[in-house]
Amino acid sequence: MAGTVSWYSTQGASSPTAVVTALRIVEDALAAARNPDAGPAALQAILDRLGATAAWLLRRTDRWVVYQAAGPAKDDLDCLQRHERLLSEAQEQDAVGYVRLSEAAEQQTEDANASGVLILCPFDERLCPNTALVVRLGPARASAEELVSALAVARRALSGATYLLEEGKTLRRQALDLRLLLETTRRLGTCRDTAELLEAIAAAATEMLDAERASIFIWDREAHEVVARPALGITGQDLRLPDDYGIVGQVLHSGEPLIVNDAAAHPAFRADVDRKTGFRTRSLLAVPLVDPAGSTLGVFEALNKRSGPFTARDRWLLERLAEQVAVVLQNTEERERLARVATNYAEHQAEAAMIVGTSRATRELRATIQRLAQTDLPVLIQGESGTGKEVVARAIHLQSARSRGPFIAVNCAAIAETLLESELFGHERGAFTDARESRPGKFELAEGGTLFLDEIGDMSLQGQAKLLRVLEEKGVYRVGGTKLIPVNVRVIAATNRDLAQRVADGQFREDLFFRLSVVTIQLPPLRQRREDILALADYFLARFCRDAGRSPLRLTDKARQRLLEHDWPGNVRELRNLMERLAFLAPGPTIDVAEIEQILAATTLRKETPGVGVPAGLTLSQATAEFQRRYIREAIERAGGNVAEAGRLLGIHRANLYRKMKQLGMNRSPKDTQD
Repeated sequence: MAGTVSWYSTQGASSPTAVVTALRIVEDALAAARNPDAGPAALQAILDRLGATAAWLLRRTDRWVVYQAAGPAKDDLDCLQRHERLLSEAQEQDAVGYVRLSEAAEQQTEDANASGVLILCPFDERLCPNTALVVRLGPARASAEELVSALAVARRALSGATYLLEEGKTLRRQALDLRLLLETTRRLGTCRDTAELLEAIAAAATEMLDAERASIFIWDREAHEVVARPALGITGQDLRLPDDYGIVGQVLHSGEPLIVNDAAAHPAFRADVDRKTGFRTRSLLAVPLVDPAGSTLGVFEALNKRSGPFTARDRWLLERLAEQVAVVLQNTEERERLARVATNYAEHQAEAAMIVGTSRATRELRATIQRLAQTDLPVLIQGESGTGKEVVARAIHLQSARSRGPFIAVNCAAIAETLLESELFGHERGAFTDARESRPGKFELAEGGTLFLDEIGDMSLQGQAKLLRVLEEKGVYRVGGTKLIPVNVRVIAATNRDLAQRVADGQFREDLFFRLSVVTIQLPPLRQRREDILALADYFLARFCRDAGRSPLRLTDKARQRLLEHDWPGNVRELRNLMERLAFLAPGPTIDVAEIEQILAATTLRKETPGVGVPAGLTLSQATAEFQRRYIREAIERAGGNVAEAGRLLGIHRANLYRKMKQLGMNRSPKDTQD
C-alpha cells in the first residue's frame, strides 16, 4: 500500500454536524465491541452513516485479529496484514488517522467503489482496551479530513464523559461501602463474646463481598499453624493448617493481599481442604490481619465470588473488615487462648466439664446438674479436695442459659485478704497506692455468665460481709467508687470444709451460708464410688496420650486391679495426675502394676509419724508447730520440691500451704514450681 498517513488527536476544526455524526459512530462501534450479538447491526449503521464500503472491528492480544466485519470483507486478512503496523502506531499515539491511497494503490483495490481513504479509530483504553475500528470510505464521502478530526474529538469527548460517569459510580460505591461498614460495626457491637464476634465478622464479609464463604485464620506462632475461625463449614471438627500452607501461608508471610480468580491455576493453591469438605474453591481473596503495631495476627479469606471476579473494591472492603478483626484480637483478654484453641474452644470447655463414671452416685449427679442448669439458683458444692467441684460448676454453667456468657473462677483462699475486695469488685483509679487505672472486678467480668467462688470457706469474715452485700443488692461498688454497678451473675460456691460447723464455730456468717446454700451438692470421695475408677482412668489416659502425641496405652489386668485397690486420698485429682505421668513417662505400649506402684510410692507419704524425734522440753504449741514443720517438709520432699503437689498430698490448696509455711517461719523450697 502506498499513501500519506495523517494523525489526529483533538486538534483540527470540525463542524457540529461532523462531531454529532462522529459521536454516533463511536457509540455504534462501542456497542459492537461490547456485545457480539449487536455487532452486525452496529457496523452496518456505521456503513450507512459514512457511505462506506466495508468496516472491520479488530482486537489485539499478541497481534491484531478481526473480531467483527461488515460489507464486502473478502480481503479481511489482506487488510489486517497491510495495516497492522498503522493500527499499532494509532494505538501508541492514542490518535485517529487516515491514509489517502496513491493512484496506483487505488487501481489495485478489489472494491471499484472505494475512494482510497482508510480511517483508523482506536478506542480509548478506559472505554474498550486494545480495540480499533477500520473503515474504507466510498466515493460519496468528500471531506475525509473533517470526519477524521471529528472522530478524534468525539472519541475524546465520549472518553471524558465516560470517565466522569465511572468516577461518579466509584464515589457512590464507596459511599455505599462505608454505610455497609458502619452498619456492620453497629451489628458487631451486639455480640457477647470474641468467638461470636469473629463469626459475625466472617458472616458480614460473605454478605458484603457477595461470596459463598469467609474465614479468619488465626496464627499460632508457637505451633507454626493457622487455625480457621469459623472452620469453613467443617462441623464439629478443627481446621488447623501449617502456617506456610497454600495461599493463606503465602499471604501470611508476605503481608500482601492476594486476589485469585482462578484458584485451580494458581501455583500456591492446595485442594486438600476442598477434598476434605467437598467444597470447590473457584476464586478467593485473602488479606493479612495486622494489628496497629504492625504485628501479623493471621489472614482473612473470602471464597467464591457469586457474580464476576473479585475486584480491587472487594479487597478494600475485606481490608477494612480485617482491621476490625485485628482490633478484636488485640484488645481481647482471650487473644492467646483463641490462637491456641480457636475452633475447638467449645470442645475443650465440654471436656473440662465432663462428668465421667457409671456409678449410681455419678448418674444421680448428672441428673442433678441437668435440673439445676434450668434454674438460676445459687449452688453450694461440698466435697473433699480433688473430687471435681469446679468440673461440676462448669457443667452446670455449660448446660444453662448462661452458657454463652463467661465462666469466671476465683480461688478465694489464694487471694490475700487485702486484695480480695479489689479482685472481686474492682477498683477506681487512685483508690489505693498502686491503683493507676480503673479496673473491673470478677463480678463485672462474669456479667451474663457464672462466677465460681472456690474455697469459699477460707474467706475472711470481712470479705464474707461484703460478698453478702453484693448478693443482696445484685450490684457492686468498686473500691474507691460511689456508684452502684448492677451485675447479672449466677454464683456457684465450693468448699472442702464443713460450712455448717464453721457457722457454729463463728468462722462463717450464717446469713451468707443460707444465701449460698439454696441448693447444696455433696460430692462423694472417689473411694466411695469405686465403680468409676477404671472409667476415669481410661478417660484420662486416652486424653493425655493424645496430648503427648503417642498411641493409646493399655492397662494390664493387674494394673487395673491395683487402681481399684488404692484408697485415692487425693480423689479424682490424684488419679488424673497418675494417668498424666504414665501417659508421658511409660516406655512401652502397656502399663503394668510395677509402673503404677513406682509412681504411687513417690507421691504417697510414709505411714509413720514424722513427729517422732521432736525435742523434749517444748511447750504443746511449740511441739505442734515443730510437728507441722516436719510434716510439711516431708511432704515437699516427697513431691520433689513442688509445693503445689505437696499441697495436694496434704489435702490443702497451694495458697493455704504457703500461708501456713509463713506462719511456721518456713522458707519456700528452692525447687518450688507451679503446676
